[in-house]
Amino acid sequence: MLTLLLAASATALATGLGAIPVFFLRGRAASWEPTLWGLAAGVMGVAAIVGLLKPAFDEGSTPAVVLGLAIGIAFLIAARTLLRGSDVHFHNLRGTSVRTSALVFTVLTVHSLPEGFAIGTAYASDVAGLSLFVILAIGIQNIPEGTSIAIPMSEAGFSRRQQFWAAVLTSAPQPIGAAISYLLVETIQGLLGVSFAFAAGAMLALVATDLLPPALRARGWRGPAGFLVGAAIMLALSEALSV
Repeated sequence: MLTLLLAASATALATGLGAIPVFFLRGRAASWEPTLWGLAAGVMGVAAIVGLLKPAFDEGSTPAVVLGLAIGIAFLIAARTLLRGSDVHFHNLRGTSVRTSALVFTVLTVHSLPEGFAIGTAYASDVAGLSLFVILAIGIQNIPEGTSIAIPMSEAGFSRRQQFWAAVLTSAPQPIGAAISYLLVETIQGLLGVSFAFAAGAMLALVATDLLPPALRARGWRGPAGFLVGAAIMLALSEALSV
């Protein structure tokens, strides 16, 4: 159990690594904004489809996956509506970027729990090498997800330390989910299809409503180029890890 918790905690820390490249943009962040939003949309879109939706169909029935997707989309819409009607702020930071940061943080935090379930389930299985494969796959995938949370936070004016630890905190549920599924592997395995689909639905809705629009708002090639680069990175990782 201790080894499992340490491994799952390492995947959470990997998310913080993804925030580091955003630190060095500084004053250039505004000119790179469409590219960065496109990058975040590409990363999260492919992660939702390849990393969550595909395993959801492998683990659960089609009705269960459709139900999970619908609940995930409804969750994002409800959260977005609630945040839109609220004065979302952090100390003296306010505005659209702060609300988007809150949405990205919420969705990534929610989706990390089923990833923790996957780690614990794989660790408890008898398949040789499966636990290491799943841990590496999720850890590597978490790095660009950290970039996704740092981008809107950087635009909103959050400090580097806040960006880093916010990225790490989005993956904090992974050790918890790993421990739960390790202890209750048979019960949790039956819920993986729905939980993966729920996270995928929330992420895809977030991409459509809050990440793609700012990426495509400015005319030119930067937004679409960022999306293609982000998608290509995640597809390459998926291919390399046979996810």
